[in-house]
Amino acid sequence: MYKVMLADDEGIVIESLTFIIEKNFGGECEIASAKTGRSVIELAETFRPDIAVMDIQMPGINGIEAMKEIRRMNASTVFIVLSAYDKFDYAKEAINLGVLEYLNKPVEQSRIIEVMQRAMQQIDKDRAKRRQDLMIKEKLENVVPIIENNMIYAVLFQDSYEQDVDSYRDLLGIEEDYGYMIALEFGEQKVDNHMTNIVGAGVRSQSYAREIRETVKNTFSCVCGSLMANRMILLVPIRESFVDYTERIRIIEKCREMLKKLGERVDVKFRAGIGSVHKLGECTESYKEAQRALRNSDGTVAHISDLSITVTYEEDYPVETEREIFEKTEKGDENGAVVAATHFFDWMCANYGDHVTDIKLKSLEFVLWSEHLAYEEGGMKYRFLSRQNYLPDIMSMQTLDEIRNWFLQKTAAAARDVSESKKNLSSSSVERAKAYINENYKNDISLDDVSREVDISPYYFSKLFKEETGENFIEYVTNIRIEKAKQLLNSSRLSMKEICAQVGYADPNYFSRIFKKTVGVTPTEYKEGQKN
Repeated sequence: MYKVMLADDEGIVIESLTFIIEKNFGGECEIASAKTGRSVIELAETFRPDIAVMDIQMPGINGIEAMKEIRRMNASTVFIVLSAYDKFDYAKEAINLGVLEYLNKPVEQSRIIEVMQRAMQQIDKDRAKRRQDLMIKEKLENVVPIIENNMIYAVLFQDSYEQDVDSYRDLLGIEEDYGYMIALEFGEQKVDNHMTNIVGAGVRSQSYAREIRETVKNTFSCVCGSLMANRMILLVPIRESFVDYTERIRIIEKCREMLKKLGERVDVKFRAGIGSVHKLGECTESYKEAQRALRNSDGTVAHISDLSITVTYEEDYPVETEREIFEKTEKGDENGAVVAATHFFDWMCANYGDHVTDIKLKSLEFVLWSEHLAYEEGGMKYRFLSRQNYLPDIMSMQTLDEIRNWFLQKTAAAARDVSESKKNLSSSSVERAKAYINENYKNDISLDDVSREVDISPYYFSKLFKEETGENFIEYVTNIRIEKAKQLLNSSRLSMKEICAQVGYADPNYFSRIFKKTVGVTPTEYKEGQKN
């Protein structure tokens, strides 16, 4: 059904157009008409036409001005101008308003029918697009919460590469580089700094998940995690790397208002802990702060900055550089760790060059922690006496250059140990797997058999094996078997069936197909070729 509005001050024109439309389009069109500019606008407000056939010259407000008003109310209306005035200015304004066709009276019936058909096709196309847009929006309504929850996990547990977090940011349209976490928890009652009956409240809240999410989203422009037990985690992206006192108070008040609305919609009690601002990829620290704020406060809303439980640094202390040293060490990035350590040492020299003992202590502190990370990340064996010379060595150093060299060498060694330990572990596992395959290729061995032998899960072992050898497990076993088969074909008098069994194949036909696929000829052709 198409709503068609006819606007002309001549009754005979409206009657003629009505007759033509009803005759040719029958029940497809609902028709309404008006004879003045003002009445056209008023009619459009209630009738909301799909197609408007407009005269230019009407009593009062002219057709051009009426179209402008209607366009503001309904951007999708398709206009057809029907006028006795063939003026360039009118035509130009009509084109600017997106008029489908500018027709000059008198107009042949066939022309009116053709233009109406085009208008209907455009409306159908627009409707189809709107339906598609609604379908996409509906799908996004289901997908976006999943993407948001995945981003929370990626940030919180830091188990993704930095580019993965960037991918989530692109998908969600997040342009900000910083953010803070809010830990939202709920229970039956608040008692001091904890909630009661968290299991019952968590179960009950699941049925209100949509209402909770809507309320949160209406308060904060945030990434919203899913309900986990009696908790929901929010990540609020912001542009600034720091919030001042005024902004902090505003955030707390918004949080209080959010909890009030949640309490009105859901039959449980809510509390919220708020962390400080960090880079988006490092907001796990903000979440830990939000958790500490909840644990150390008996209030409904607690901001970490209001509690005396946060580390504060002197002005200009290179916190980011310090964090980067240990992040690069954990990843086994030797060059990155040394670069960050160099920047930190330069800062110490520039600001505290006369305090050599303090520089020694800080260097020793960082080296010990870097090595602690190396032991954890590299899976190395800890030896209690491995550092017995550290303190005497560093205390005997007389110059900053000596301390710098020691500091950078030890930092590089810690990161290198992480990288090499992972490589050695991978290589060792793959070598053991290859040895097992060489001993058992005659048997019916599988990926599960070999991964069990090296005590690594099949999925991870498959990935590791491909990275180390350049071949997947099946390819490697097949190549071993075919090479052994070629040796037997060259040097033994065994039958084809016996050779087939010797290299782990029960079916001679299957063996022959695999051999030809790998070598290019059948086993028989290969053997004959060797004789020649």
